[in-house]
Amino acid sequence: MGASLPPKEANLFKLIVKSYETKQYKKGLKAADTILKKFPDHGETLSMKGLTLNCMDRKSEAYELVRLGLKNDLKSHVCWHVYGLLYRSDREYREAIKCYRNALRIDPDNIEILRDLSLLQAQMRDLTGFVETRQQLLTLKPNHRMNWIGFAVSHHLNSNALKAVEILEAYEGTLEEDFPPDNERCEHGEMLLYKISLLEESSSTERALDELRKKESKIVDKLAYKEQEVSLLVTLGRFEEGATLYRGLLSMNPDNYRYYEGLQKCVGLYSENAEYSPAQIEQLDDLYKSLAQQYNWSSAVKRIPLDFLQGDKFREAADNYIRPLLTKGVPSLFSDLSSLYDHHGKADILEKLFLELEHSIRTTGRYPGREEKEPPSTLMWALFLLAQHYDRRGQCDIALSKIDEAIEHTPTVIDLYSAKSRILKHAGNLAAAAALADEARCMDLADRYINSECVKRMLQADQVALAEKTAVLFTKDGDQHNNLHDMQCMWYELASGESYFRQGDLGRALKKFLAVEKHYADITEDQFDFHSYCLRKMTLRTYVEMLKFQDRLHSHAYFHKAAAGAIRCYIKLYDYPPKSTADEDDEMSKLLPSQKKKLRQKQRKAEARAKKEAEGKNEESNASNFSKTGKKNVKPVDPDPHGEKLLQVEDPLSEATKYLKLLQKNSPDSLETHLLSFEVNVRKPKVLLALQAVQQLLRLNAEHPDTHRCLIKFFHKVDSMAAPVTDTEKLIWRFLEAERPAISQLHEKSLIETNYVFLQKHQDSLMHRSAVAEMLYALQPDKKAEAVKLIEESTNNPGPTNGALGPVGQWKLKDCITVHKLLETVLLDQTAALKWKERCAEYFPYSIHFGGKLSSAVSNSPLNPENGSEDHSGGGRGTDSLASNGKLEAFKDLTISA
Repeated sequence: MGASLPPKEANLFKLIVKSYETKQYKKGLKAADTILKKFPDHGETLSMKGLTLNCMDRKSEAYELVRLGLKNDLKSHVCWHVYGLLYRSDREYREAIKCYRNALRIDPDNIEILRDLSLLQAQMRDLTGFVETRQQLLTLKPNHRMNWIGFAVSHHLNSNALKAVEILEAYEGTLEEDFPPDNERCEHGEMLLYKISLLEESSSTERALDELRKKESKIVDKLAYKEQEVSLLVTLGRFEEGATLYRGLLSMNPDNYRYYEGLQKCVGLYSENAEYSPAQIEQLDDLYKSLAQQYNWSSAVKRIPLDFLQGDKFREAADNYIRPLLTKGVPSLFSDLSSLYDHHGKADILEKLFLELEHSIRTTGRYPGREEKEPPSTLMWALFLLAQHYDRRGQCDIALSKIDEAIEHTPTVIDLYSAKSRILKHAGNLAAAAALADEARCMDLADRYINSECVKRMLQADQVALAEKTAVLFTKDGDQHNNLHDMQCMWYELASGESYFRQGDLGRALKKFLAVEKHYADITEDQFDFHSYCLRKMTLRTYVEMLKFQDRLHSHAYFHKAAAGAIRCYIKLYDYPPKSTADEDDEMSKLLPSQKKKLRQKQRKAEARAKKEAEGKNEESNASNFSKTGKKNVKPVDPDPHGEKLLQVEDPLSEATKYLKLLQKNSPDSLETHLLSFEVNVRKPKVLLALQAVQQLLRLNAEHPDTHRCLIKFFHKVDSMAAPVTDTEKLIWRFLEAERPAISQLHEKSLIETNYVFLQKHQDSLMHRSAVAEMLYALQPDKKAEAVKLIEESTNNPGPTNGALGPVGQWKLKDCITVHKLLETVLLDQTAALKWKERCAEYFPYSIHFGGKLSSAVSNSPLNPENGSEDHSGGGRGTDSLASNGKLEAFKDLTISA
């Protein structure tokens, strides 16, 4: 570096490099300018000056200088290396790799460049190149531990675990007998455990066990040692030894569910699908009874039997499990039991048990068969449990009566208000649910979870502005809204995006969805620093797990929701493109003078209101942009706060395709992925890709109503296409004709017959009938009345219950709303839509959408909240029904004695 400079300037060049490494950028710039006064065309100095400017956020100057430096000295490895570092800082990894390779052509043994290249290869999963670079590093510097480990890991990632083991053993052969010293015991132990895991992965299980026991004294993490040992024993089929070890692990942690599962495997009583014979259930019951005697304080040993026990034994075990938790007052009890509702018959047993416990406590103050009196709070928790139970079963009216009784009993318990809010949400009264959640929040202003739950309810009720003001109560000082983005608060951004989408604000909705997508990009980038850190600290098992997690990162539910939301926005943008200025002027010219005047006044008022809001936000931002030390915190200004620029895309479907490809790659077993694929490709139109989406839907769930819709829509569109002209069109046509008979639903049947057969198979399902009706109207528009009749003749058959407190309807509120929108917007029958609305208002009396008599949409409803209050000073927004249900006035006379 700086070899072509005189000694004085060469020392100055070394100072530039040192200043860059120690982040003394001004000092480095000064030294660079001193050199450039004498040697203005010195390429390496120009490049280092550019790199320094890049660290000072002067990117355009940086690129200009680095390119100039490279132009002046194309054969300098320093210039190419710096150019690569510049690209790396902008996450242009492929370009950075090209630059590093050019640098290595000039200086093939440069360790720094090789190390930087290996990090990028690991980041980009160029595993073959990663192995080669790591081998070169080891050859150049074999006395460095990190190079041995890096070479082993590279082979492991390249699916060659045995080769990795050989490298680690070769490394161990270079160590002295008394290695490791005390300060390196943890790192060496981690390396040994990593080697054992490699042997296990390569099916050398016996060898792995021998190696593990041989190196026991050198492994510091004894818990990991025991877990690895028992895993190997189970793989080898040595179940007796495994059972002994699992019992030892349970004595250390009797609440670890994995240990119980492992013990069941060792005693031959484990089933993947949790289905057991009566004899196996008997044996499992005996096993857990013996374990319960040993670990009577363990919650897991009492909860796990509820999953496999049946009938009276289940009831007895559930009774013994629930009673102490009700007495103690555990709010999460129902969440703990909720998975049992998926087991046949257990929900009915639990309902009888809950009712029996509640009745006994209410009438005698004791549990059945007990002499000890229960505290008064036990009745309240029993009512709380029952309310959640009925909410889960869709009996919202009974759930509300139980939760109201619990609130009347003890109006100071916040969990009751949160539960009532959830019940109202499920009943369809989103405004009242938001009001209840806000009341719960006001009862404990320091609880972040309750605040977050309140924000979620507000967003579900489309009260976005109020939700934002509530959310920022728990953000740091400064630009509060941006803090939510900086904290990667994805649930908020998703809920906010969904709300904006429902309201038709596609710009803001897209902005929120794409913000979540950016978080995932940031998470992917965050792994970069760990490529060198984990090799240095020897956390190798965790490092490999992290890389595997990163490889499946985009299959996460939040990313799926964000990508699907963005695709829906782009589809809607394609279907309803924003009007151009010329179109708006044309519409204005058709208006009467008085109408034009009114419209202009309305626009001026909207502009003034927006300006006032912006000024208010600027004042808040300016006031809060100063830290406690008085220094101003400079935050980047969002140039597109409302997402208007995001709507200015030439081809919305090509933008949608970007996210669709990610979903197809990472969520191929999701029905929604292929539904969106169908919608996008039908519009393009990409006929074969649309057919592929239909085939995937048939593979996943051929009986789903949306699958039926897509199947009929696709072949109806194909039948209505013009005759093929070009060779490509003829080839596609022949392929479609060949594929059609292979689809069993269409085999030797017309589309009308296929639609009718689907109806016969699913006569009792509302959503299937509505899909058939929609397709009937699409295939035969003259049969609109028949299509509407299909929906109107649907019956809400009661679902199976134990008959304790009335039947439960099978119709879901969400499905009924979908059918209502279908009648309004697709079948275009307003009379039928109104009848449907009146009919559903009886089934869902709390629903705002249907204007149920008990919803807050009705002016005299007991649940009509006083919407619009934005006071967060500590007072909640009450509802008329809450006069005795916990308004804050109930706390006025509350005193706490010391």
